[in-house]
Formats: sequence, C-alpha cells, structure tokens
Amino acid sequence: MSVAVMLFTSDLRLHDQPALRAAVRGADAVVPLFVLDPGIRRAGFDAPNRRAFLADCLASLDAGLHERGGRLVIRIGGVVEQVCRVVVESGARSVHIAAGFSAYAVRREERLREALTALRCVLHVHDGVSTALPPGQVTPADRDHFAVFAPYFNSWQAAGLRETVAAPDSVPVPEFAGHPLPKRTAVTGVSPGLAKGGEREGRRRLSAWLADGSAGIGAYEERQNDLAGDASSRLSPHLHFGTLSATELVHRARREGGPAADAFVRQLAWRDFHHQVLAARPDAAHADYRARGDHWRGDEKEIDAWKEGRTGCPIVDAAMRHLLYEGWMPGRGRLLAASYLTKTLYVDWRIGARHFLDLLVDGDIADNQLNWQWVAGTGTDTRPNRVLDPLAQAKRIDPHGDYVRRWVPELAHLAAPAIHQPWKLDGLDRARLDYPDPLVDQAEGRARFERARGLG
Repeated sequence: MSVAVMLFTSDLRLHDQPALRAAVRGADAVVPLFVLDPGIRRAGFDAPNRRAFLADCLASLDAGLHERGGRLVIRIGGVVEQVCRVVVESGARSVHIAAGFSAYAVRREERLREALTALRCVLHVHDGVSTALPPGQVTPADRDHFAVFAPYFNSWQAAGLRETVAAPDSVPVPEFAGHPLPKRTAVTGVSPGLAKGGEREGRRRLSAWLADGSAGIGAYEERQNDLAGDASSRLSPHLHFGTLSATELVHRARREGGPAADAFVRQLAWRDFHHQVLAARPDAAHADYRARGDHWRGDEKEIDAWKEGRTGCPIVDAAMRHLLYEGWMPGRGRLLAASYLTKTLYVDWRIGARHFLDLLVDGDIADNQLNWQWVAGTGTDTRPNRVLDPLAQAKRIDPHGDYVRRWVPELAHLAAPAIHQPWKLDGLDRARLDYPDPLVDQAEGRARFERARGLG
C-alpha cells in the first residue's frame, strides 16, 4: 500500500485544496498531518486569539475528514522532525505541502526537502493554495516583483486563475498515533468576542454574506467603510488560516458580477500583492521597505493610551477597543488606528504592527506588516506622506457616531457631531465625561510629522 503525507499549514480545508487532492490521487492512503510547533510560540507569533481560532479550525478539519473515512493526525514538536518521524513510521514515499512565502515558511521548506531527500521521500510543494495568484507568477519586465499595486493588479487580472477543485469524496487514512486535538477552551487570554473558526463556519459565513442584500457582497463597494453598519465580509480570519480558498472567493465574486463584486476582488488582489512583495523581500517583515530617515518618537504613555483606546480621539479609540474585544476590526478602522500612531503620534510602525499581531485573529505577516508600512509611508504607498484626519474620516464613515457609541460607552449619550469632538464641550458637560483630552492636537501632530520628514 502506497502512503502519502499531507502536511497542513495555513490551508485548513477540504474544499478547493489542490495539495490534498494530489495526495489522495497519488497514493492508496494519506496521513493528514498538522504539527503544533512550539517554535511558533517561542518566536512570539502564537497569540491566544489565533491559537483559539486554530483549535476550531483543526476540529472542523478533523470532522470533515471523519465524514470521508479519515481523521487528522496531530503531532507536537519541530515540523521537520515530526514530518520525518511520520514518514518513517508510515513508510510514506511523498509529502505534500502548500507553498509558503514568509522567511519562516521558506526555511521550513528548504529544511524539509533536505531531510526528506535523505529518507528517499519526495516533497511536493503546491502553489496557488494560500493565495489566489502565486507570488512570482506575474512580474514586471525589469524586477522580481511589483512595487506598485495598480500595474500589479492589471497583470493579476490578465493572468487568470486556476479552476477550483472539489473536496475529495474519501480520504483513506492508515492507523496512526497522534495527540488529541487542541481545545479552544484550554486557551487563556482570548478576546471575549472572538469569532468561531473552522471551514464549516467559514463556508457558512461566506454563503450568508453572498446572499445578504443589504450588507453583503452586493453592497460591498458602497458600504465596505461603513464601520457602524458592520458591512465587512469578516472573511479575513478564514483566509489567514486557509479555511476558505482565495481562489474560490475570486471565482464566486466574479460570478456575482458588478462594481461591488469587483471591489471585493480588488481587495483579494491587494492581499496577493503583499504576499508577492514579502516573497521577494522577506526582510520587509521587520525592516523599512523604503527608508524615509525617520527618527520615531517613543512616548510609552502615548503608546499605552493608543493600545488601550484612550487617545482622546473617539474614532481611533473605538477601533482599538473593538480590536481588544473581538481580536479583529474592519479595514478602515485599522487604517485610521495605524495612521494615528505613525503619522499623528509619530511612533514606529513596528510597535503598532507587533500590537496588532498580538491580538488579530487574522494576524498575517504579509498583510499586517506591509499594510502597516503602507500607512507609515515606508512601504509601497505612492503618497508616503499622506496624513489621515481622523475627525474628517469619522464624519464620513460614522456620521451619526454609532460606531463610537458602541465601543466607547462613556460617550454613548452624546449626539453627533459632539461625540466625535468631546473636548469641545463646555463646563460641566465636559467635566462629567470620564474620557481623556486628545494626546495631541491633530494639526500639531501633522506639522510635527511633516517637519520630521523634511516637508516643512
């Protein structure tokens, strides 16, 4: 009996899973394997919210495999060591894995290939599993990657995507020892409102969002920045863990058609764009992609106030408290919070990116770090010195103050526009509020940033 190992990483699904499909077709039996690597925790990337969501994802994957006659095998330890042990114990002649693009994933693949070669076992690496279009599939004529999104998107659109593949009908798994599935309830420090994970939940959420006429894909272009209306797809955690396929999402959105669906597809391409940047420049995870000669400030009290949602800027504080409660926040909230930290307070983007990674259930090295760099003006933004005015943004995307009212309850009794400018209240009205004054005047912060960048 021929045996293959299917090593799951950030592709925890059965639907549109080319790596699993290849493993099933190429062998009589498959060992579906997930390795809980303590090195992830030692490196500081094993955040509680993601660990809890991962437990949901593994339970859902195991349930789906059981329905197909199989089960998920859990091992604990270094990935290369554990995969090699499974290969030896099962007599497997091949290992299948989805391509990864971070420095960690590239090193893992290199070490795995070397170790498996010594065991006379073949490593099959599958592109187009974690992203819609694999990094490197489209490149400009004179470089190894696109540094500007617009030309990348044009090439991405023209390249075409692979067709989706159905979930396998059966996954025969040999008798094999493994550890119990991790449990979400065993994880401490989880955000109270953390969403449920897993492929079943992801597919349920996707179907509901596609069918929702008022806040679903048909309204995406118009309402994607409507913070109070909660019209975001909320699919990003499922993309991060691979419980949903980016390729499938693009195909389904295109079938819906129209400007709103096109806007959603553009966001999926933006995700691919950052993955191709990181694949070409792995050090962009921690180093400026384009250095601006910044001498960042580091006021710990201001940084702590930003983390806690006590900056005195209501729309920013609402977004940061939303993050603390759910381990997630809408894209526009992330943009405002990041701009406030890097441009208004002039704090190093790496501090903000680290805080987001500590909490975000969809905390992804490519998306998180490179979006932070884009906002800070050290990344791929063609207007690196733009400064978002949070008050102007609040009036546009939360005109009635409903988002602030939900997350900053001490201001809930205020009507707009006062809820966005509580520092302007007079006398006792201001004194009664248990809410701080702004850390810095917005105009003053902008002027300080522009001086630091040599603009004024």
